[in-house]
Amino acid sequence: MVHATGLDLTREPVPAEQAVRGDPRTGSATLADFLGVEVGVWEMTPGVGTDVEVDEVFIVLSGAATIEFGDATPALHVGPGDVVRLAAGAETVWTVAETLRKIYLTG
Repeated sequence: MVHATGLDLTREPVPAEQAVRGDPRTGSATLADFLGVEVGVWEMTPGVGTDVEVDEVFIVLSGAATIEFGDATPALHVGPGDVVRLAAGAETVWTVAETLRKIYLTG
């Protein structure tokens, strides 16, 4: 058993080529591999950063963020309890207002 909201994560700066504003940092921990699906905890501190996504489903545990997409997909405003599906290759901009912690599943 792991208490995901209290798990101690080592945070690293978002790479300079992905950091847009502020001093965002991310941390993660892989919890398990279940039938080829990686399950883990990830968080990002306040700031703005870009990413290119992998196929993922995640559940927000705490915090708040806006996720904008490089195509016509509407922006998502996410917070505790939200379940989100991201498609591989999606270009995103994450604006984190409060440190965002999520449980993710990728495969």
